Amino acid sequence: MSPRSIAVLSGALATTLSLSAQAATEIEWWHAMGGELGDILVEITEDFNASQDDYRVRPSYRGNYTETMTGAIAAFRARQQPHILQVFEVGTGTMMAAEGAIYPIYRLMEEHGRAFDREAFLPAVVGYYTDTSGNMLSFPFNSSTPIMYYNREIFAEAGLEGAPTTWEEMEEYSRRIVDSGAARCGFTTSWPSWVMLENFSAMHDLPLGTLENGFGGLETEFVFDNEHVARHWDNLKAWQDEGLFRWGGPGPGDDAAPMFYAGECAMFFGSSASRAGVLANADFEVGYGMLPYYTDIEGAPQNSIIGGATLWALQGHSDEEYEAVAAFFEYLSQPDVQADWHQRTGYLPITQAAWELSEERGFYADNPGADISIEQMNLNPPTENSKGLRFGNFVQIRDLISEEMEAVMTGAKSGEQATADAVRRGNVLLRDFEQANR
Repeated sequence: MSPRSIAVLSGALATTLSLSAQAATEIEWWHAMGGELGDILVEITEDFNASQDDYRVRPSYRGNYTETMTGAIAAFRARQQPHILQVFEVGTGTMMAAEGAIYPIYRLMEEHGRAFDREAFLPAVVGYYTDTSGNMLSFPFNSSTPIMYYNREIFAEAGLEGAPTTWEEMEEYSRRIVDSGAARCGFTTSWPSWVMLENFSAMHDLPLGTLENGFGGLETEFVFDNEHVARHWDNLKAWQDEGLFRWGGPGPGDDAAPMFYAGECAMFFGSSASRAGVLANADFEVGYGMLPYYTDIEGAPQNSIIGGATLWALQGHSDEEYEAVAAFFEYLSQPDVQADWHQRTGYLPITQAAWELSEERGFYADNPGADISIEQMNLNPPTENSKGLRFGNFVQIRDLISEEMEAVMTGAKSGEQATADAVRRGNVLLRDFEQANR
């Protein structure tokens, strides 16, 4: 081989080795966001990838929250788990119990020298995702709370102005809307368990379960079979029979939002993060309101609780890959990134800095109602009944709660019978979880 050929070959090898050394570390992020939210999530990921050359995050949509979590469990058993998994809030108890499967965020960030100050996050968010020692276990990427959306044009046609604040007013407003012919129904709801039980109970300072709604230990038991929840479910049935309310379906209540977009129902209860979808699909002016409350229940209104999801780091990957995960979480913590995510989606600004930045830039002044979720979350200091919930197997339990609510809507059960059955069935699953995690 000639000296020139050797030189060419050496140069080619050097270039190949250089490119190999510079290859970005890739990590997988399984998420549950489709539609407008999924598009924004992808944009944020692309911005991170473009901000540096060392790491690449590959987002992968895996269906709804339940499907994503179920798929991840199967992937973990096959040792094909992603680096980052988005898990909704009711999966927190299950994830916490899977100690060997998760890499706690506080340790991940500390061990890889990345900035992560739990004090920077809003208290309502921190409390939900910490262990008994106050350590944050997952990254609170998207936190939400349910709010009311209403059609201002329908309200105007019915001679109404402003959102109703109590359930008594909800009935009155809905009847005026239907009687006037402005719309065929007053209101509908997505996520019936989350809105009409979990947050209903928090707003009225009523317990869902013992031991601080499960925060105090695995021996918790459900106790939401009280007269107030039973009455409310019976009222929903009566309002449905009168045409004032429409059942949007069990589980996520997928039929609810389309009824609101089409102008069939004047009001819609959905996540604060439904804001992006509402603004994209509604061809009318939208108003915003808090969750209603009954005036005769002492302690109401208290405060709502968060939903949404956090990002969990899963075990089973290399240290180099966890360096990439930590860098990505640090990026997501930046005030600019969080403020933009909050403003475009309706999710809560999970850090104080993101909230202050949004206010400083005039976002709330320019977008009336955008701070409803924040105001509702902070109506009062959280109590044992309104700081959140932490129950094992709650993904399945939420489904059975929706089943029992639907039984009321079909007339198969009364509110009293359905709440009692939901508590009984739910407690069986709590004991199953307790037994499996002793």
